[in-house]
Amino acid sequence: MTENSLYTHDDADSGRSKKSTRDDSILEKPKEETQLNRLRTVVQQKVERPIVLIPVPERLGVSLRVSPNITQSQMKNWRKNAGEDSRSGLDATKFACLVIGHTTIGFCMDDEEIFDDSGYNLTFAHPAVLEMTEVTRPVPDGVRALFGVDPHIESAALAILDAAGYSDTVSAVDPTKESSTN
Repeated sequence: MTENSLYTHDDADSGRSKKSTRDDSILEKPKEETQLNRLRTVVQQKVERPIVLIPVPERLGVSLRVSPNITQSQMKNWRKNAGEDSRSGLDATKFACLVIGHTTIGFCMDDEEIFDDSGYNLTFAHPAVLEMTEVTRPVPDGVRALFGVDPHIESAALAILDAAGYSDTVSAVDPTKESSTN
């Protein structure tokens, strides 16, 4: 004799089903929309920042598709690679190149994403981009070659960090005070 959640089957019963031994009143009822259920739904959703387009000011029509989903671990590594703990200190432009180079997930021309012949997105490490920029290292050389002007590199990196939320401020709200819109 085998059982599943709704019916009891007897192997010798040639596939005929017997009525479930479970009480129908025990069957799961639709969940009410409670605050706890709403919170559970919200907390279980993946938190991810939307993709942003960063224009390259000296390259008419060129922009980068950037994923501003940056972890604290990535920031730490980029700072270290930019010389934060060295004698000479953090190289702001190199740090900016690392931010741009590692968050870029595509290139656009006139707001249309560009793909290679195989349908893959372009990144700074893509052979076609390395060839265009005439460099062998995607970061920092490829980023510098594309932007051409160091202040634009730093501005773009700041825009990416802003989109990632590193400039967001979180303010506490006093629940005992009434809203000013009442």
